[in-house]
This record gives sequence, structure tokens and C-alpha cells, in this order.
Amino acid sequence: MQTQKLSNLQLELLKVFSYQLDNKQLVDIKELLAKYFAKQATQEMDKLWEENDWDNETMSEWTNEHLRTPY
Repeated sequence: MQTQKLSNLQLELLKVFSYQLDNKQLVDIKELLAKYFAKQATQEMDKLWEENDWDNETMSEWTNEHLRTPY
């Protein structure tokens, strides 16, 4: 059986969660993590938009594309 090492994020979270938290603290931490990763994703998408000169028209075109493989 192959063992997998924990990531640095997992190790830090284990440290944080080694303490008993009340429900509000747990919800706050989940929200904080969700906002952090949402911000990272938004920044990456903004970067792609800028690099590729995408605009609202690009998005409209994508919504009308049919990329499914015909059967």
C-alpha cells in the first residue's frame, strides 16, 4: 500500500483543527477558506481574460457553441 504525504495546507489545517471549535468558529473558518479560494479563482480568470482579450461578446459566442460529439 502506497502512503501519500499530506500537503502543507492539510498540515496547517490539522494544527488549527486540533482545538475544539464552536459551530460559529467552524462556519467562519469555512467561509474564510471559501472566500480565499473564490478570490484566487477570480484573479486567475481575470488574468486569462486580460491575456486573451476576452470580452462579453466572447462569452456570448461560447454560450452558443455546440461542442458535443455527434453520435
